[in-house]
Parts: sequence; C-alpha cells; structure tokens
Amino acid sequence: MTPPCIPPELMRANSPCFLPALGLVNVLGNNPKEVASRLLAGDSTGIWAEEGWLPGKTALLGKVHSPLPQVPKAFPQYASRCHRLLLAAYMQIEQAVCEALERYGKSRVGIVLGTSNSGIAEGESAIEAHRRSGRLPEGYHYSQQELGAPALFLAGYLGLGGPAYVVSTACTSSAKALVSARSLLEHGLCDAVITGGVDALCKLTVNGFEALELLSSSLCNPMSRHRNGINIGEGAALFLMTRENLPGGAEVLFYGAGESSDAYHMSAPHPEGLGAQLALQAALEDAGFPAKEVDYLNMHATATPKNDATESLAIHRLFPEGLCVSGTKPMTGHLLGAAGATEVGLCWLALQEGEGLLPPHLWDGEEDAQLPKLNLVKKGDTFARKTNRLCLSSSFAFGGNNACLLIGDAR
Repeated sequence: MTPPCIPPELMRANSPCFLPALGLVNVLGNNPKEVASRLLAGDSTGIWAEEGWLPGKTALLGKVHSPLPQVPKAFPQYASRCHRLLLAAYMQIEQAVCEALERYGKSRVGIVLGTSNSGIAEGESAIEAHRRSGRLPEGYHYSQQELGAPALFLAGYLGLGGPAYVVSTACTSSAKALVSARSLLEHGLCDAVITGGVDALCKLTVNGFEALELLSSSLCNPMSRHRNGINIGEGAALFLMTRENLPGGAEVLFYGAGESSDAYHMSAPHPEGLGAQLALQAALEDAGFPAKEVDYLNMHATATPKNDATESLAIHRLFPEGLCVSGTKPMTGHLLGAAGATEVGLCWLALQEGEGLLPPHLWDGEEDAQLPKLNLVKKGDTFARKTNRLCLSSSFAFGGNNACLLIGDAR
C-alpha cells in the first residue's frame, strides 16, 4: 500500500514529534506517578544487596520486586521476565495506543524497542537445567532469548502490521530506538510508533561487568572522587510517539537527536569526551536550539572513573555557562538497554509531574579536583522557568556508541 502524502513541513529532518504517553517500570515504581514521586524525592532505597548473582558474594542491584503481569498462554515462545516487564509498561499506555489504532489502523502503527539482554536469563536457566539433567527444560523456547523477541512479542500481542524491530547497541539501545521511531514517522512509514526499551537482570551481564571491574559494592557515586562503578538494574520504558498529538495527550515534544560513534576503544570512551560532545551538539543542531536554551541535562553518569571524567569534559565545553545536570542511576540502577528511554522518561516526568522539581543528583558531595565543576542538581531544585523548557538526555555505550535526545514543552 502506498503511504499517504506527508506535508513537506513534516518531512524536515528536525520535525518535532509528540510523546503523548509514557509507561515506566523500575525499582522506583510501577507507573509514572510512582516513579516521579520517588525520583524527585531522591529515593535510592530500591537498590538492594542481592544474593545468587555473583559466586560467593552479593551484588547491589536494582531488581524489580513488585508483581508483574504474566505473558499470555498464547505466546509460550515469548514467556520471559523481560516480556513481563515490557507488558507492565505497555499496560500503562494501552489507552493511548488503542486511540492510535482506532485513528490510524493496525498497519500504520509500528514498534521499535531497545534491549541488550532480552530473555537471556531464561537461556541461562535452560543451560543450567541441561547441565544437570542432559535435557532442556519443558517449555523452553530459543525465541525467549532472541534480541528481536520483545518487538515481535508486542507486535503479535497487539496484532500489529507495521514495522516491528529491536535496536541493540548496548547502553544506547533504547535511545537509538527512539531515534529510529522518529525516522519511521518522518518518512511516512508509520503514523504512530510504540518505542522505548526493556532489559531484565541476568547473570551474564552482572558477571560480565564484574569481570570488567565495573561493579560497585556500594551505591554508585557519580561525579565523586570516590566513584568506583555501577549498580545494574532492570526495567522498561515505553512511549507512544506520534506526528500529531492525541486528545488528552501530554504536551511533550521530541525535538532533536544526535548520534556519534568515536570508536576509540571497545569499552572505554574517548579520553577527551569528543564523541559525547559530538552527540550532544548534533542533538541541539537537529532541534535548532542553541545550547543556552537547554534547562536540564540528565547525564549518562555511570559512576565509573572514565565515563564521568569524559562526560563532564564534554558538558563543560558545550555549556561553559553551566546548566542543571544530574545522574539518576543511583535511584534506578543502570538499566543497560532500557537506560536511554528510561532517562528520557525521567525528563518527561520532570516536565509533566513534579511542579517544576528537577531529578536530584545523589552522591557523597566529594568533588573530584580533576573534573570540571558542574551545576549538580540538589534536592528541591527547580526549573528556572515554567514554560518552553528543554531537557537533554545522554546515553553512551561500549565502542563509542553515543546518542543524545532533546525533549521539551510544546511551544
């Protein structure tokens, strides 16, 4: 079928898209209001010491302990914790999705998700069962752990006929999924896209970061001179993205995106933060806003020595006059493939839910003299203005794979 004619003004590379609905699940809560309440209060109590993930020791993780919906029996090949997290987020935007389906039809609604693990935890359990008994457990399907499974599951669950695929670029996966979703809208391939990310905890990732000596045994401490690593978490974040807003939808716009790939090292960022700066600058250029217009930046801020150093350098060069910044991973854990969409979601909440409050930066207050001084948000800090606010969110991944997104009030 030939796509409908798209007005020229909607085909510009920097055309803003609407984000009328958001679903969130992570250790801060099971819906946007719960997450906003604990986020803006600076609540880090969801990061717990968990046993059974690392040999002979506990790991400080952001595991979701609240009940999750079950995958319907009609989809046994997709029965995984990852998809239960995904369903929990989807159910929060279901009404908006149904309105989009009614308006546009099932062939005009797409799905683009990010993940780094998918259902690999189910694969780990299957391998362990095979090691003990010589056979895979009943009910195990390889499809549970395929990287493309989250999009295929959700498309099948909803009976959609539009594009459905997954982006997997480590910690930028879901940020890049949002960029890809916008591209589907701009090129007239979809009228609405369900987009975001999901990752569930698995031993492969926890032990992998432990092997890289990147896990912290205490609450992560971004931008501190004592920072020593990350806490891994799990969760899902889903947006409905549209070219036009839906009745009653949130007045939040996706204004711009910037991507770069400095390819400096397999796991370390460029020491001067050049890739990070390129991505931040590209997002501003894509949106058509100068740096001084940005009100708040949600940093990637993993609390690893190299990431925080390079990111702070990039921010200082691009925003020499300073802007409000914070790293929110001490409250959510690092959600890996779901981190980018989740942290864009936290910006969305700051614009929509918190009476102007900004997400605080939790740390020990011990500055690193080797880093440029940043304007780190304290509890109770607010946006300097009440309208026309803009928020950036940065995500950086292994291999120098960078993505920065700019959202804000409708103007």
